[in-house]
Amino acid sequence: MKFTHLLGIGAIALSVTACTTNPITGRSSLQLANNSEILTMSAQEYKTTLSKGKVITGTADAKRVVNVGNRIKSAAERYYQNIGRSADLANYSWEFNLLQSNELNAWCMPGGKVAVYTGILPVTKDDNGLAVVLGHEVSHALAGHGNERISQAMMAQYGGALLGGAISNAQWASVFQKVYPIGSQVALLKYGRGQESEADEMGLYLMSMAGYDPRAAIPFWNRMEASSSGSRQPEFLSTHPNPETRISDINKDLPKALEYYKAAGGKI
Repeated sequence: MKFTHLLGIGAIALSVTACTTNPITGRSSLQLANNSEILTMSAQEYKTTLSKGKVITGTADAKRVVNVGNRIKSAAERYYQNIGRSADLANYSWEFNLLQSNELNAWCMPGGKVAVYTGILPVTKDDNGLAVVLGHEVSHALAGHGNERISQAMMAQYGGALLGGAISNAQWASVFQKVYPIGSQVALLKYGRGQESEADEMGLYLMSMAGYDPRAAIPFWNRMEASSSGSRQPEFLSTHPNPETRISDINKDLPKALEYYKAAGGKI
């Protein structure tokens, strides 16, 4: 892939146009990279990842992943349409696949390319638990966390040269490939704890909008934490907030989430 236009803005435009506000959480973040480049590369890497793994189709679990994922996707699309930001999702090409793996993991690449590993299903237990996972992972994509991480790496490595527009295409490509390493599962990008917390909040609201009970989030995260006792922490939890902070934050967000859930027809 050619990285010819990852950034074409000067210092003034950088401060004005590269700041993106999450329409669900209200958090602002600096996103400098070209989203079309990111989405193209993500689609390529997703296809490669699926070709190297075992995709489960036709089973009850595979159908659950697709059904729950599509409900969350539809909820997100309705929300963005209602606030006049449908264009944010115009280039998304959603896919939800179940992959055979003992890992307790799931991920969503930019552009809506989602994978759930069979190893996490015993922890999700039911559709509500699966909705916690998928809501969280879809939120990483919708919030532009991949773009934000790329931008953070750009700023850390090039600083003032970045603002002056003096970065070569090769340098941009180098940063991009460090954040999204070619030939590996790019979806396993390490997000920061602030981004993980935002995905928790946003995912809680999305699952609620889709008609899933957000109260399932706390027992799910407790089960995830218990699954790591006495062993290496699952990749899914590697950069997440500590359990006490996560549960505290979810409890703070639950009243708003329950409003969305009730509006979607859920029983309080």
